[in-house]
Amino acid sequence: MLSIFALTALASAETTSANANGFVLGIVFTVDGIDYYMAGAPDGPNGEFDVPGHYWVQAGPNQFVGKHYNTGSFGMPQFWSSDAADGELLYIVHDIIDTWSPEKAEAYASRGYVHRHEMRAVDGGAEHPDKVIWLKHTARTAFNFDGGPMPGMAHYVTPGVDLAFMNNYFMPY
Repeated sequence: MLSIFALTALASAETTSANANGFVLGIVFTVDGIDYYMAGAPDGPNGEFDVPGHYWVQAGPNQFVGKHYNTGSFGMPQFWSSDAADGELLYIVHDIIDTWSPEKAEAYASRGYVHRHEMRAVDGGAEHPDKVIWLKHTARTAFNFDGGPMPGMAHYVTPGVDLAFMNNYFMPY
Protein backbone atom coordinates (compact mmCIF):
# COMPACT_ATOMS: atom_id res chain seq x y z
CA MET A 1 0.00 0.00 0.00
CA LEU A 2 1.23 3.48 -0.83
CA SER A 3 1.80 5.86 2.04
CA ILE A 4 -0.31 9.00 2.40
CA PHE A 5 2.73 11.03 1.32
CA ALA A 6 3.22 8.94 -1.84
CA LEU A 7 -0.48 9.30 -2.70
CA THR A 8 -0.26 13.04 -2.11
CA ALA A 9 2.72 13.28 -4.46
CA LEU A 10 0.94 11.24 -7.12
CA ALA A 11 -2.10 13.50 -6.83
CA SER A 12 -0.20 16.80 -6.73
CA ALA A 13 -1.43 17.97 -10.12
CA GLU A 14 -4.93 16.54 -9.83
CA THR A 15 -7.69 19.11 -10.03
CA THR A 16 -10.94 17.36 -10.87
CA SER A 17 -12.89 14.36 -9.66
CA ALA A 18 -12.80 13.08 -13.25
CA ASN A 19 -9.20 12.12 -12.42
CA ALA A 20 -10.17 9.82 -9.54
CA ASN A 21 -8.16 6.97 -11.20
CA GLY A 22 -9.84 3.89 -9.71
CA PHE A 23 -11.26 5.64 -6.66
CA VAL A 24 -15.06 5.39 -6.57
CA LEU A 25 -17.93 7.52 -5.32
CA GLY A 26 -20.47 5.42 -3.42
CA ILE A 27 -18.13 2.65 -2.29
CA VAL A 28 -19.76 -0.42 -0.73
CA PHE A 29 -17.82 -2.18 2.04
CA THR A 30 -18.57 -5.08 4.34
CA VAL A 31 -18.41 -4.79 8.14
CA ASP A 32 -19.46 -7.68 10.37
CA GLY A 33 -21.01 -9.45 7.37
CA ILE A 34 -23.23 -6.50 6.34
CA ASP A 35 -22.70 -4.18 3.35
CA TYR A 36 -22.45 -0.47 4.16
CA TYR A 37 -22.04 2.92 2.54
CA MET A 38 -20.48 6.01 4.06
CA ALA A 39 -23.36 8.07 5.45
CA GLY A 40 -24.15 10.99 3.16
CA ALA A 41 -26.20 11.86 0.11
CA PRO A 42 -27.39 9.36 -2.57
CA ASP A 43 -24.83 10.80 -4.99
CA GLY A 44 -23.18 7.63 -6.37
CA PRO A 45 -23.62 6.54 -9.99
CA ASN A 46 -26.56 4.28 -9.02
CA GLY A 47 -27.81 6.27 -6.02
CA GLU A 48 -25.22 4.92 -3.57
CA PHE A 49 -24.77 7.06 -0.47
CA ASP A 50 -21.46 8.78 0.19
CA VAL A 51 -19.79 11.87 1.63
CA PRO A 52 -19.95 14.76 -0.89
CA GLY A 53 -16.84 15.10 -3.05
CA HIS A 54 -15.16 11.92 -1.75
CA TYR A 55 -13.86 9.00 -3.83
CA TRP A 56 -12.49 5.84 -2.20
CA VAL A 57 -10.46 2.66 -2.53
CA GLN A 58 -10.39 -0.03 0.13
CA ALA A 59 -6.88 -0.41 1.54
CA GLY A 60 -7.51 -3.31 3.94
CA PRO A 61 -10.32 -5.05 5.80
CA ASN A 62 -11.06 -1.97 7.93
CA GLN A 63 -9.24 0.80 6.08
CA PHE A 64 -9.85 3.13 3.13
CA VAL A 65 -7.92 5.79 1.30
CA GLY A 66 -9.90 8.62 -0.19
CA LYS A 67 -9.59 11.68 -2.37
CA HIS A 68 -11.60 14.67 -1.15
CA TYR A 69 -12.47 17.15 -3.91
CA ASN A 70 -13.98 20.62 -3.71
CA THR A 71 -17.31 19.36 -5.06
CA GLY A 72 -20.62 18.81 -3.32
CA SER A 73 -23.46 16.39 -3.78
CA PHE A 74 -24.79 16.14 -7.32
CA GLY A 75 -21.91 18.29 -8.62
CA MET A 76 -22.57 21.35 -6.45
CA PRO A 77 -19.58 23.63 -7.24
CA GLN A 78 -17.03 24.75 -4.64
CA PHE A 79 -18.93 22.99 -1.87
CA TRP A 80 -16.08 22.78 0.66
CA SER A 81 -13.98 25.88 -0.10
CA SER A 82 -14.84 29.26 -1.60
CA ASP A 83 -11.28 30.05 -2.67
CA ALA A 84 -10.12 26.68 -4.05
CA ALA A 85 -11.04 25.85 -7.64
CA ASP A 86 -14.22 23.91 -8.26
CA GLY A 87 -13.33 20.20 -8.33
CA GLU A 88 -9.83 20.75 -6.93
CA LEU A 89 -8.31 17.90 -4.92
CA LEU A 90 -8.18 19.28 -1.37
CA TYR A 91 -7.23 16.29 0.77
CA ILE A 92 -6.00 12.72 0.78
CA VAL A 93 -8.03 10.91 3.44
CA HIS A 94 -7.21 7.81 5.49
CA ASP A 95 -10.07 5.98 7.24
CA ILE A 96 -10.14 3.28 9.88
CA ILE A 97 -13.30 1.43 10.96
CA ASP A 98 -13.42 0.84 14.71
CA THR A 99 -15.62 1.32 17.76
CA TRP A 100 -15.96 4.58 19.68
CA SER A 101 -14.93 5.00 23.32
CA PRO A 102 -13.50 8.03 25.12
CA GLU A 103 -10.09 6.36 25.23
CA LYS A 104 -10.13 5.44 21.54
CA ALA A 105 -11.39 8.90 20.60
CA GLU A 106 -8.40 10.54 22.32
CA ALA A 107 -5.96 8.00 20.86
CA TYR A 108 -7.27 8.47 17.32
CA ALA A 109 -7.35 12.27 17.64
CA SER A 110 -3.72 12.28 18.81
CA ARG A 111 -2.84 10.59 15.48
CA GLY A 112 -4.84 13.08 13.38
CA TYR A 113 -8.16 11.17 13.14
CA VAL A 114 -10.23 14.06 14.49
CA HIS A 115 -13.44 13.34 12.57
CA ARG A 116 -15.64 10.29 13.02
CA HIS A 117 -18.30 9.39 10.50
CA GLU A 118 -21.26 7.05 10.44
CA MET A 119 -21.89 4.27 7.98
CA ARG A 120 -25.32 3.17 6.79
CA ALA A 121 -26.42 -0.30 5.74
CA VAL A 122 -27.02 -0.76 2.02
CA ASP A 123 -30.15 -2.73 2.87
CA GLY A 124 -32.45 -0.52 4.95
CA GLY A 125 -30.07 2.33 5.81
CA ALA A 126 -29.52 1.52 9.51
CA GLU A 127 -26.33 2.83 11.09
CA HIS A 128 -23.82 0.31 12.39
CA PRO A 129 -24.71 -0.36 16.04
CA ASP A 130 -21.26 0.27 17.51
CA LYS A 131 -18.63 1.06 14.85
CA VAL A 132 -17.71 4.34 13.18
CA ILE A 133 -15.23 5.47 10.55
CA TRP A 134 -12.28 7.47 11.90
CA LEU A 135 -10.96 9.96 9.29
CA LYS A 136 -7.64 11.76 8.95
CA HIS A 137 -7.56 14.48 6.27
CA THR A 138 -4.14 15.45 4.85
CA ALA A 139 -4.32 18.69 2.87
CA ARG A 140 -2.31 18.89 -0.33
CA THR A 141 -2.52 22.68 -0.66
CA ALA A 142 -3.62 25.81 1.24
CA PHE A 143 -7.25 26.99 1.13
CA ASN A 144 -10.13 28.27 3.24
CA PHE A 145 -12.28 25.40 4.49
CA ASP A 146 -15.43 27.49 4.73
CA GLY A 147 -18.24 25.40 3.25
CA GLY A 148 -19.63 21.90 3.55
CA PRO A 149 -22.26 20.77 6.03
CA MET A 150 -20.64 22.55 9.00
CA PRO A 151 -19.64 26.08 7.88
CA GLY A 152 -19.37 27.08 11.54
CA MET A 153 -16.13 25.05 11.63
CA ALA A 154 -14.45 27.24 9.00
CA HIS A 155 -10.66 27.55 9.18
CA TYR A 156 -7.62 28.20 7.01
CA VAL A 157 -5.89 25.01 5.92
CA THR A 158 -2.20 24.57 5.10
CA PRO A 159 -0.57 21.45 3.61
CA GLY A 160 -0.35 18.53 6.03
CA VAL A 161 -2.72 16.87 8.49
CA ASP A 162 -5.72 19.11 9.16
CA LEU A 163 -6.26 18.82 12.93
CA ALA A 164 -9.22 21.23 12.72
CA PHE A 165 -11.19 19.19 10.17
CA MET A 166 -14.78 18.98 11.46
CA ASN A 167 -13.70 17.82 14.91
CA ASN A 168 -16.28 15.51 16.43
CA TYR A 169 -14.08 12.72 17.75
CA PHE A 170 -15.10 13.58 21.32
CA MET A 171 -18.85 13.16 20.68
CA PRO A 172 -20.07 9.78 21.95
CA TYR A 173 -21.49 7.35 19.42
